Amino acid sequence: MDLTEVDDNVYEIAREGDMRVPARVFASKPLLEKMQEEGQTLTQVRNVATLPGIQKYSIVLPDGHLGYGFPIGGVAAVDMEKGVISPGGIGFDINCGVRVLKTDLTYADVQGREEELVERLYDLVPCGLGKGAYVHTDREDIDGILEGGMEWMLENGHAREADLEHCEENGRLPGDPDAVPEDAKKRGVDQVGSLGSGNHFLEVQRVSDVYDAATAEAYGLHEDQVVVMVHSGSRGLGHQVCQEFIRRFERTYPDLVDSLPDRQLVYAPIGDDAAEEYRKAMYAAANFAWANRQAMTQAVREAFADLFGTEEVDLVYDVCHNVAKEETHEVDGEEKDLLVHRKGATRAFPAGHPQVPEAYRDVGQPVLLPGSMGTHSYILAGGERSMDLTFGSTAHGAGRLKSRTQAKKDYTAGDLQQELRGEGVYVKARSGETVAEEAPGAYKDVDEVVRVSDALGIGTKVARTRPIANIKG
Repeated sequence: MDLTEVDDNVYEIAREGDMRVPARVFASKPLLEKMQEEGQTLTQVRNVATLPGIQKYSIVLPDGHLGYGFPIGGVAAVDMEKGVISPGGIGFDINCGVRVLKTDLTYADVQGREEELVERLYDLVPCGLGKGAYVHTDREDIDGILEGGMEWMLENGHAREADLEHCEENGRLPGDPDAVPEDAKKRGVDQVGSLGSGNHFLEVQRVSDVYDAATAEAYGLHEDQVVVMVHSGSRGLGHQVCQEFIRRFERTYPDLVDSLPDRQLVYAPIGDDAAEEYRKAMYAAANFAWANRQAMTQAVREAFADLFGTEEVDLVYDVCHNVAKEETHEVDGEEKDLLVHRKGATRAFPAGHPQVPEAYRDVGQPVLLPGSMGTHSYILAGGERSMDLTFGSTAHGAGRLKSRTQAKKDYTAGDLQQELRGEGVYVKARSGETVAEEAPGAYKDVDEVVRVSDALGIGTKVARTRPIANIKG
């Protein structure tokens, strides 16, 4: 596949064959080489460029790697009148996302009590596959959450007003519970406030570096402060929604499936009944994911109140990774309404954008970019060039380097936990296999991913954090 370097950290696959637009790869040379070694990421971003209605470029970001149909770390914006919606461009874990909570504690306040903190959080937040919740819910509650998201959590005493003001979309999209399959709803009962498995985590961190003091102050962050990062999504409910609509699209559009370069790209034209029902169900599942992360926030608040006597655990921001939303962007000098698919990608709107919360409008949207349990994580700000280059998007994490199968061959849980403890990081997991799968060596260099994002001006560095304690599924 021919790649042309069109600018620093920007490579292009020229339009050819069925491609409707070129494909753009935003990466340094070392990160690009990782994608080429893996083999399929660049093929997938090229395939995405064949979608009807796609605008400007099919995009893969610095953390890009192989996903279902679309690369993870991918962005595709399609015209709202002539475009399509593809579940593969959103992912199975609808509104998988990250939030960061800030506390009034410093590292000295928790040092020496890390193990106690890990045990308390592990007791409060169910981990792994299956049932278990911090907020117990019945079938009727699930309908309320699917419709109201964070609003339902506030009305039922599980959130503060300020929590809604610090969530992307205020923690609610126009979802319709009636569009969500019944089996998905059943899976959501008693799963609100549960971490799940795989790469999901709840991590206590300390702010180790501040790069942009003014923006850090606007976000309420300072060096040595204790913060908490939560990474989870819509659990089994979101997975079921995605799975059932993929099958429905395949049954509804069999000729289309046969014509695609990869059947995992299956889509429905925007405006078709199947497309509109999927969008309503996907938005409802997104609302469930916000409620799930909010419930874990309440668990963190309980743990910190019990152990440290503080009520100061406040939400900095909550971002989606897997979602498609209607947004207005400039294309060829003209403002257009687009459906922006972000699959393992973070919205990164700059200062002044009306959809950035008022508290952050002068500095840009917080972008939360986790590393792995043994490396730094970052807090960035939406960059000025993001709207022009990437439809207001940047990376969502370090990006996977090794498959889970390979990671389990290369690492053992006991050795990893001992090694991390030597570095001052306490890890507790329900499954040893999960610890091995999520070994720091299974991920790309997060520092390099962030360096590229910062250099491109799509997400600029504000602060860096180091892990103290981590619980995993």
